Amino acid sequence: MFNFRVISNLLGILLIITGGLMSICISFSWYYKSDDLFAILLSSCITASVGFALWKTKGKNTDNQIRKRDGYVVVTMGWLFMSFFGMLPYLLSGTIPSVTDAFFETMSGFTTTGASILNDIESIPKGILFWRSMTQWIGGMGIIVMTIAILPILGIGGMELFQAEAPGPTSDKIHPRITETAKRLWMIYVSLTGVLALLLLLGGMTFFDSINHALTTMATGGFSTKQASILHWDSPYIHYVITLFMIIAGTNYTLLYYGLKRKFEHFLKSEEFVTYLSVIAVLTVTITIGIFISSDNSFERSFREAFFQVASIITTTGFVTTDYSLWPSFLTIMVLLMMFIGGSAGSTSGGIKVIRHYVMAKNCFLEFKRLLHPRAVVPVKIAEKIVSPSIITNVLVFILFYLLIFMASAILLSSTGLTIDSAIGATATTLGNVGPGLGSVGPMHNFSEITCMGKWFLSFLMLIGRLEIFTVLVLFTPYFWRNN
Repeated sequence: MFNFRVISNLLGILLIITGGLMSICISFSWYYKSDDLFAILLSSCITASVGFALWKTKGKNTDNQIRKRDGYVVVTMGWLFMSFFGMLPYLLSGTIPSVTDAFFETMSGFTTTGASILNDIESIPKGILFWRSMTQWIGGMGIIVMTIAILPILGIGGMELFQAEAPGPTSDKIHPRITETAKRLWMIYVSLTGVLALLLLLGGMTFFDSINHALTTMATGGFSTKQASILHWDSPYIHYVITLFMIIAGTNYTLLYYGLKRKFEHFLKSEEFVTYLSVIAVLTVTITIGIFISSDNSFERSFREAFFQVASIITTTGFVTTDYSLWPSFLTIMVLLMMFIGGSAGSTSGGIKVIRHYVMAKNCFLEFKRLLHPRAVVPVKIAEKIVSPSIITNVLVFILFYLLIFMASAILLSSTGLTIDSAIGATATTLGNVGPGLGSVGPMHNFSEITCMGKWFLSFLMLIGRLEIFTVLVLFTPYFWRNN
């Protein structure tokens, strides 16, 4: 039923790569003479060694075929394995001595959520801080997408992994071969990260701060090297540059590839992209007016704060330049609603995704037409192509599941002692992989006061949110485990 040897082999590859990337942090520990060098070195060795042991379990005559069920197991278990081993630097260095807190911080990193339990980020050793940012960069595009680029060398196909990692409603592919797709995605990802780091360096950030924020911005993760996040820099240049790259990171990477090939007509033809920018524009204008009227801010400051926060929340990055919990109530409600939007499918953003909202809205609108003309065939079309009924059903079921999970989780969290606004904010922000929430987990606070049970539960919400619900929940169905 399951090819356990190949599953073990792939999980081993993930841990080997994770351990290798972890070792990069050693150079920052050495340069800044921080006391976390040995902890990171030991963590890297343990992770890579366990990975090597798992990788060697595959025999010479093992069936290399990986099926869709295997793909779901590898993706879900891969994220859990990376999180359990990824928390070793925190534990061994004593930076986060609690297993619960260390796992929460690591899961928040790999799922690019950005929710944190740290209360004094500036005091954290540089090597650990870089690893914290690296976890988001790894999770941003998905270490599994990177891994499938080398699977042909091992004689294993990667299509099943790609489908499980990116189960959104779109099926655009840059190249017909999945391996080539993975390579091109990472080429774009790495290149944009480098460009952003350079721009931030030119804007006055230190090299360490610029590279860390480039990693977490392109991952739409939101971890910062400063307790006050981007608010630490009162620089319009830095704010606008990060805003622009958050929007880029929230764009479908297929479109970014076409943009690099100067095929800009694809942007105009993409109804999702046009809707994505339109939503950002409308919300920015609305919130700018609200801030300008209700505060003493200049119009430019009001616009900058609104533009930054709208981009940050829509793309589920989670950086902050202002305490939006102090905004008028109707603006705070808009912030909560934005947590349910998400960026584009095929991007590093979390959330429901713009394309799902667009398909649902279009189907709802056409339902009125079907009521007036019951015999007419009125299909939903995206870019002049008919959307199959199965995709529409998938979209509607996904949104229904998302909202049901949100409501049930908010009720459950409120039973742990959280106020209703904090419970709603914590649920929305972790399920949508946004970062800061509302109330006691708002932009100027963190998740350190959440109970132990609450942190484990929120970690689970981060995982199912990052893997878009079905990938994880299908493992809990009896159909998945039936031998057929």
